[in-house]
Amino acid sequence: MTNLSLDDRFARDLPEMAVRWRAEEAPDPRLLVLNEQLAADLGVDADWLRTPDGVRLLVGNSVPSGATPVAQAYSGHQFGGFAPRLGDGRALLMGELVDTEGRLRDLHLKGSGHTPFARAGDGLAAVGPMLREYIVSEAMHALGIPTTRALAVVATGRPVYRETPLDGAVLARVASSHLRVGSFQYAAATGNRDLLTRLADHAIARHHPQAADAENPYLALFEAVASAQARLIARWMQVGFIHGVMNTDNMTISGETIDYGPCAFMDVYDPETVFSSIDMWGRYAYGNQPSMAAWNLARFAEALLPLFADDLDQAVSLAEAALGAFGRQYVADLTAGMQAKLGLSGAEESAVAPLLEELQDLLQQNHIDYTSFFRALGRAARGDAEPARGLFVDLAGFDAWLNRWRALGPDGEAMDRVNPVYIPRNHLVEEALTAAAGGDLAPFEQLLTAVTGPFDERPGLERYAEPAPEEFGKYRTFCGT
Repeated sequence: MTNLSLDDRFARDLPEMAVRWRAEEAPDPRLLVLNEQLAADLGVDADWLRTPDGVRLLVGNSVPSGATPVAQAYSGHQFGGFAPRLGDGRALLMGELVDTEGRLRDLHLKGSGHTPFARAGDGLAAVGPMLREYIVSEAMHALGIPTTRALAVVATGRPVYRETPLDGAVLARVASSHLRVGSFQYAAATGNRDLLTRLADHAIARHHPQAADAENPYLALFEAVASAQARLIARWMQVGFIHGVMNTDNMTISGETIDYGPCAFMDVYDPETVFSSIDMWGRYAYGNQPSMAAWNLARFAEALLPLFADDLDQAVSLAEAALGAFGRQYVADLTAGMQAKLGLSGAEESAVAPLLEELQDLLQQNHIDYTSFFRALGRAARGDAEPARGLFVDLAGFDAWLNRWRALGPDGEAMDRVNPVYIPRNHLVEEALTAAAGGDLAPFEQLLTAVTGPFDERPGLERYAEPAPEEFGKYRTFCGT
């Protein structure tokens, strides 16, 4: 038996935003991968999760007593266009549980079948995209970046029809919550101020309790979310992560990264890098992510305006001031993070800023692999500059930069603690997913081993630190629906 107990707090507090639903029956569920450490952190018996009853729970076909699985309602701006009724079209919130540290966590299923929010979709997911979310989200966690976590991927035994028939799967994931900017847009669009207030109170209690004691609690909620997002986006930029679909329904109130669809890590440094097959105009390109986060937060502020102040002009003024703080904090967080990547955390910002600006130009002009460069630069801080120098065509330009950087006394050991050796490189992810589609999970497991220990260089893992071969070509990702 399991000791798993699920609460239905979201469904109780916000019934207008929760549709009771059950997952579609999986004809032949088979566990593909289980995150045993996460299960332990949740206080759930991993051995039980491997049993038939446990696997049925992970696809939603077995529901613990007291649990109320629901599809959550939310709106969203998708590539700039507002959709008033999105919601969990292929997902279910199974309920909330308290982990071993006393923190409340959502248990959520993705790919569990058609819901009332599915519109024309089938509500299903394929093995490949679910394994992608597993490996990238766990890599992000290992990098210290706030994220939803992957608990398990279970093959359903049901085909999923996309361009070709694919094996179906369900991802069981864990999050601080699944509240999004789009959740507030949905509540605001109803015109029901009581619902908007209850949603804001729910978010404050769950994520930002300090806001409850502020003079203006709802403005304090907005400020806390903006602050969390500033830290998050700065961390994305530091590791070269590109989310790919930064719609308002994919921005959390908790500050966790969510929904790893057309996401990828940048190889060669270029602010215009786009991987998503549906991002035709580069709206969510790597270099646009900070401004897109600010745009999303402006939509969040619009939804909260009735709670900021009764007078609209005053509410707008408060929102604008709070939104301005996001930009300042983002710049401060990014600057501090990049100084750490350069091993110059103790240096004067005025000395580091021009170095950073020139370095970005050098990386782009010389088509340098972003991750490899910073790790090689750590060796240069310890006296061996050749691995870094060997990456550049403009050797004179880099040498001039290198000499100015060395004069500031960079700390190579500190650099190795923040600059990863291993990330989920796109060619390796595709290799692992292709093998998994044929029933071979060994490449997936090997890649997972590498990226969940990203800072520790280990023998036998050399190929996981290498950039993509030239024949890999231009990379494109897809949302999986």
